[in-house]
Amino acid sequence: MSEQTYRPIDEMTFKEASIELEQIVRSLESGDLELEDSLERYGRGVELLKSLRARLADAEQKVRVLLDATDEPAATTDTASAPSVAYINE
Repeated sequence: MSEQTYRPIDEMTFKEASIELEQIVRSLESGDLELEDSLERYGRGVELLKSLRARLADAEQKVRVLLDATDEPAATTDTASAPSVAYINE
């Protein structure tokens, strides 16, 4: 088993953590790892996924707070009365 030194997850950006998780998934899917290495990487992947989900939840909450702070509903456009563009594809 190779003792791999991992960078602390809380020091990684969201993108860095996502890339590492993707690499772990690929290595696990390859089937070329020894059992011990697979278990080690799987554990790291679980840690990364947990962190990424928490960061996403935090970002969603911040967006909700910002939207609530505006006290205005999100602007939408009514397209029901817009002219048809079906002729463009003909």
